[in-house]
Amino acid sequence: MVKLSVVIITYNEERNLGRCLASIKDIADEILIVDSGSTDRTQEIGRNFGARIIERPFDGYYQQKNFANDQASNEHILSLDADEELSPELKASMIEVLNNWTKDGYSFNRLTSFCGAWIHYCGWYPDRKIRLFKKGRAEWSHQNPHEKLELKDPKSHAKLSGDLLHYSFYSVEEYRKQQEKYATMWAKNAYANGRRANAFQLWYKPVFKFFRDYILLAGFLDGVNGLIICRLAAGASYLKYRTLYQLAN
Repeated sequence: MVKLSVVIITYNEERNLGRCLASIKDIADEILIVDSGSTDRTQEIGRNFGARIIERPFDGYYQQKNFANDQASNEHILSLDADEELSPELKASMIEVLNNWTKDGYSFNRLTSFCGAWIHYCGWYPDRKIRLFKKGRAEWSHQNPHEKLELKDPKSHAKLSGDLLHYSFYSVEEYRKQQEKYATMWAKNAYANGRRANAFQLWYKPVFKFFRDYILLAGFLDGVNGLIICRLAAGASYLKYRTLYQLAN
């Protein structure tokens, strides 16, 4: 079996971190946490699981995650967020890979919880992610706030069975605030990369976003939660393009 480093970036994640670490403690040869100066029990919880903790000021999601990958002691890495957990089926799939590693990277589906309910539509699932990979064969791309891990050789890849469980939002207000934060980050990043918005996009983009997620992607099948998610996502789309439009005018 190859040795595995599990790397996690954190900031005030005491609510989630213990669950995450419990799910990987028996497959991780190293647990590495890069923390951005948490003021809660995050670091204490990490140490209780034997984690090596490095403090580093936060300068962006992809920057922090690439730094964490570079610090890993082992050649094989599993990158997780603190609010994620391996399902039993996914853990079993990973154990098989660790005993017979053949690719540069492995992907799997991520299933997200919203206010205690698993969301299967709205464009949220299967939300496939590459998170298990060889060190030096993948890098987080420059797409703040939605960073993406990309393989240097996309063909050297396989998909695992099982879900990565994502305990993302505990309340509607928490989701709304994150959507607003990410919308602003997206607009600033887009503007810095030369992208611009026009007045037409201010109404077209939100309307299409709601129609796509709620109707075409069957968000209505997630019930009331699906309606809330799609409405707030449309609002965030408006904020993204309004901010981008204002930056240039």
